[in-house]
Amino acid sequence: MFKKVLIANRGVVAVRVARTLRKLGVSWVAVYSEADADLPYVKEADEAYLLGPAPARESYLKVDALIDVIRKSGCDAVHPGYGFLSEDPEFARKVAEAGAVFIGPGAKHIEAMGHKVRAREHMAKANIPVLPASLAIPEGQTDYAEQLSAIRMPMLVKAAAGGGGIGMQRVYDENALISAIDKTRQLSARAFGDGTVYLERYIEEPRHIEFQMVGDGHGNVRNIFERDCSIQRRHQKVVEESPAPALDRDECMNMAELLVNALKDWNYDSLGTVEMLLDRDGNYYFLETNTRLQVEHGVTEAVTGLDLVEVQVRIAAGETLDEILPPRIEQQGHAIEMRIYAEDPVRFFPSVGGLSRFDVPDVDGVHTETHLVEGATVTPNYDPMLALVIAKGADRSDALKRAYDALANFKIEGVKTNIPFLMKLLTSEVFREVRHHTTLAEEMSKSVA
Repeated sequence: MFKKVLIANRGVVAVRVARTLRKLGVSWVAVYSEADADLPYVKEADEAYLLGPAPARESYLKVDALIDVIRKSGCDAVHPGYGFLSEDPEFARKVAEAGAVFIGPGAKHIEAMGHKVRAREHMAKANIPVLPASLAIPEGQTDYAEQLSAIRMPMLVKAAAGGGGIGMQRVYDENALISAIDKTRQLSARAFGDGTVYLERYIEEPRHIEFQMVGDGHGNVRNIFERDCSIQRRHQKVVEESPAPALDRDECMNMAELLVNALKDWNYDSLGTVEMLLDRDGNYYFLETNTRLQVEHGVTEAVTGLDLVEVQVRIAAGETLDEILPPRIEQQGHAIEMRIYAEDPVRFFPSVGGLSRFDVPDVDGVHTETHLVEGATVTPNYDPMLALVIAKGADRSDALKRAYDALANFKIEGVKTNIPFLMKLLTSEVFREVRHHTTLAEEMSKSVA
């Protein structure tokens, strides 16, 4: 096992990873920007190092500064969390060059699976259904007749690199295509340093189902069930649950087995998530892979009793799945995770300011992950997530009740939050009856008071 781990991230995920490292008896090192200097977890770390000013590109995305911290602190491993550099193969390589272990997949897997066009090609060869899509579109191309004839409207313009829905543009009209491609290029280049885009058929009102996968690099790959992540705004998830409700379990597990075989072909070596779209007729289509810990991993942990961060760390330390996981993993109960954001609950625009009140409720069966305390400041420099609230119940109805009770007793003042939207969602018939889809949040937000 490692002796000292650098958590190359901030906020909720830094707190989450630190919790597991403490449990394993591993020392951990925090990094922080000037804006985050007073956050509690920074002060609680065994060691903490300033990276730079508040903007992420001057702090959390500064690879050289992070490598310098590895050397100064003597860390033998680095956990990248999610976001920032978690899916950057060059960062993974430089961590290795600095003599530390990257707690995540090898750089070759990050490159292959993190690039959506190449990942689609691999999945298609493994008999995983994929949506009609173009190849990567080179910069300067202005004639899209070939792509239009093969894909047809409506379609999505998507960044080939990165994740989180960044840059994604929905297009219904050929006249809007060029401007959508230009916008996606710009946003992708700014966020991921790569302006490559591609086009993909758009499915109206799908569900977003993702499969939690894990491999150990020794030929072993297992599926740890699935999550429904259909409630999204701006293509970013807001509510997730496991098990995914109202699915044909046989078809779901058959798809999971196909994905296991696909990742075995890759000899995958860490946690990973395969995201799929489910259309109205029950057909699955490959969407993308995420070669990292997911924000929503907590709902899988809640229904399986596993610590997925521990699984990740132990694989990176050289253990096999046979040593880490029980022979049979079972689901018990139902779990729902809600992301509480500092944002306008109608337009979903970020809300910044000081937290004059921040009271986390104590509700039976509910666990809250947060990095904030009363008096902290929400800045415009980072994702405005305030907390993750995970409610577990005996069944979906019980979990929904506990989740609603937690939201009703959250007390946050100083910024606007999306709690009114979340409460409206949890009581809506369309969500309770599992008729929800990926554009429901946009429709419902318009009616939030």
